[in-house]
Amino acid sequence: MSQFEEPAVLPRIQLLSPRLANQIAAGEVVERPASVIKELLENSLDAGARRIDIEIEQGGIKLLRVRDDGGGIPADDLPLALARHATSKIRELEDLERVMSLGFRGEALASISSVARLTLTSRTRDAEQAWQVETEGRDMAPRVQPAAHPVGTSVEVRDLFFNTPARRKFLRAEKTEFDHLQEVIKRLALARFDVAFHLRHNGKSVLALHEAPDEVARARRVASVCGPAFLEQALPIEIERNGLHLWGWVGLPTFSRSQADLQYFYVNGRMVRDKLVAHAVRQAYRDVLYNGRHPTFVLFLEVDPAVVDVNVHPTKHEVRFRDSRMVHDFLYGTLHRALGEVRPEDQLAPPAATAAVVRPTGAAAGEFGPQGEMSLAGSVLEQPAATSSWRGTGGGYVPTPRETPPSLAEAQGAYREFFSPLPDADRSTPLPETGGDIPPLGYALAQLKGVYILAENTLGLVLVDMHAAHERITYERLKTAMASEGLRGQPLLVPESIAVSQREADCAEEHGGWFQRLGFELQRLGPETLAIRQIPALLKQAEATQLVRDVLSDLLEYGTSDRIQAHLNELLATMACHGAVRANRRLTIPEMNALLRDMEHTERSGQCNHGRPTWTQLGMDDLDKLFLRGR
Repeated sequence: MSQFEEPAVLPRIQLLSPRLANQIAAGEVVERPASVIKELLENSLDAGARRIDIEIEQGGIKLLRVRDDGGGIPADDLPLALARHATSKIRELEDLERVMSLGFRGEALASISSVARLTLTSRTRDAEQAWQVETEGRDMAPRVQPAAHPVGTSVEVRDLFFNTPARRKFLRAEKTEFDHLQEVIKRLALARFDVAFHLRHNGKSVLALHEAPDEVARARRVASVCGPAFLEQALPIEIERNGLHLWGWVGLPTFSRSQADLQYFYVNGRMVRDKLVAHAVRQAYRDVLYNGRHPTFVLFLEVDPAVVDVNVHPTKHEVRFRDSRMVHDFLYGTLHRALGEVRPEDQLAPPAATAAVVRPTGAAAGEFGPQGEMSLAGSVLEQPAATSSWRGTGGGYVPTPRETPPSLAEAQGAYREFFSPLPDADRSTPLPETGGDIPPLGYALAQLKGVYILAENTLGLVLVDMHAAHERITYERLKTAMASEGLRGQPLLVPESIAVSQREADCAEEHGGWFQRLGFELQRLGPETLAIRQIPALLKQAEATQLVRDVLSDLLEYGTSDRIQAHLNELLATMACHGAVRANRRLTIPEMNALLRDMEHTERSGQCNHGRPTWTQLGMDDLDKLFLRGR
């Protein structure tokens, strides 16, 4: 019989046997040794542990032992701890709406004990002795007996899947399983800096993370888990607004990864992988990350437990926010502004362990609507913009305030005029006087092959890709100019009709004012029909129908969309690329110095429009290594 043919007689509905039901439930909780260690560690943390010792054998397949110094379990409750849907963490429906504990479903120990040999030993602070309960699969009734144990709890899990060989054969090699298990421990270690974690594998110490009570110790733990290179290239941030508190570390765009393997995001101490969060972070890095690369971050979001639902997935990896759009805009705005504020002096500063925490306020704190970057660029205009100029030989950098932002045409043509050919006599302009403070990128020394600028600062040698740097400067000025002028719409000679769902049509009506501000004019012709009557003049070559469909899809999914802005930015980036100084163009020393000063005062100047680095630092130690000096 084909698998697509219906059986002659449909089977009758019947209750599952307890053993089969328990093993199906175990499949939701226990996938591999890493799943077991996650549940056991969460129980220890919920019990108030301050030190957790983990011992593993054969990648966790043979043995997982977790010992903590938490509050312990009373002897009378030990058999109940291994029963399904038994927990001390919630009692009423209202408790489920404000969950603060990591575990709350009461299935972990029951599920683990149904597929392994489990021994649980515990002692409370007021008990005279410890008690132990043992089970072996679901066929064995729990057996309680006295035992010797300090205050706290130990859980020993042996021979995982010993009674389900079909599932055991799907386990990977010992190293693979241990790597997954170790990653779980690292995630929880980042969530709880106040708890010490010690891990041993096959008798060898692998991880020893001591309690981290202060910022320096926290940074040290982050370096232990994520690597010291991350901390050296990370920006510490902290901001609180509208009941949302975000803090942690975000990697600079130059420290990107080929995989999304260094991304840790926590909501009220719970590690989550949420598509709304991922979209907000990806949007914040859009302008500065090289194609195909992934950002790095360790971020903690603290919100009122009543506004976030953690009971939406069996493994509790996903959450649902009551006001998802506010959370999205808050994350995007905070990270976008933090990355935009990075200047060369920040990248040359000491590692994030001792750096000051960035605390943006006002518009920089995330006051953004669905227009995303248009609002961001507009917020820059609240203060007088500054354009830099080099005032003669040895005159130093003097910022020149402007009363009004540059127009789009001015921003596009300013540098073409600035980098116009100079007489040969001007090419011999000497190095400016370096008395007083030396700028972060130093002073220009020479130009290499018409491509790179060589400059000297306090640390050593700075190499600058002049085209990439000038491209970013021009790009940022074009964005600011466009935000100040707004977007002009261009009416279509023949309006385009577009068939959409009723939900999409409702969304277009709801966000009609937003579309209008971005240069679009949409008219609803029927329950499932829209007409595009006007598009932004700068996007007249774009596929308007597909763009509107994509934008509506984003608005329904995330409550916001940056696709229109992304298309506009692509156009501005192309304009900036064509307007930037070209390779093999000879620059004078004053021109080079002016470019360096502009880099120091331009947002995101560390990367060009395509995400490539614009400059790099070679310190004296780096140069000494090249020539084996001091050896």
